[in-house]
Amino acid sequence: MRYFLSAVAFLFIVTSVGAKNFAGDMFNLGIWKLTIPMDDDGDGVADEIAMPLLRYFEDPDFFHLSETGDSVVFRAACGGATTGNSKYPRSELRELKKDGKTKASWSTTSGVHNLTVEFAVNKVPKKKRHVVAAQIHDDDKGLLMVRLEGEKLFLERHDAEDFVLLEDYKPGTFVKLMLIADNGRIRVFLAGKQLTEWKVEAENLYFKVGCYTQSNPDKGDKPDDYAETEFKSVYVMHK
Repeated sequence: MRYFLSAVAFLFIVTSVGAKNFAGDMFNLGIWKLTIPMDDDGDGVADEIAMPLLRYFEDPDFFHLSETGDSVVFRAACGGATTGNSKYPRSELRELKKDGKTKASWSTTSGVHNLTVEFAVNKVPKKKRHVVAAQIHDDDKGLLMVRLEGEKLFLERHDAEDFVLLEDYKPGTFVKLMLIADNGRIRVFLAGKQLTEWKVEAENLYFKVGCYTQSNPDKGDKPDDYAETEFKSVYVMHK
């Protein structure tokens, strides 16, 4: 596999980083694993990068520190490998528990669960101009997707109408978004202002952030066309 490292090789990387910055310097990757749109091991599904390799992982095609050094760039080409339950490629973080190994699983009816991100969509594919930047997901489906279609940035909600965040989103514009799940509801804040809330009773939930490109060559896009998102911050809190 392209990203396999022996213990000796990994130790060399860790001890050789010096002052160089990595995507892992921007926010805590200890509670995430990364899916990339590549099937390097030939098992028919997209590869995953987990800790400890993820801490110092970068690839210019999928996941890397921005040129300005203050954000992380996610990219997924339309012709990239996909997961077993999707026909679209992704470069996307999937939430784990604090041990960095067990899949996160929480409920809207117990505790308080917060995802706060500052992100921008830099590019969408030419034909099907759709991308998802963040999700609340369960074992089977997306409970909530933060989606851009053309110029419309909105929440796609399971069993509820779409909720528009911005009608005329401009590429490269950073947005500060907070999602809070508690007391059998989800609340959404944009730039610190609550925009909406609705009742949701669901369990086995987890957060996802990154670039989930909503196109492929069957939709008319070239295999090397892509969507790209950029995150200045990703914060998760459970209590």
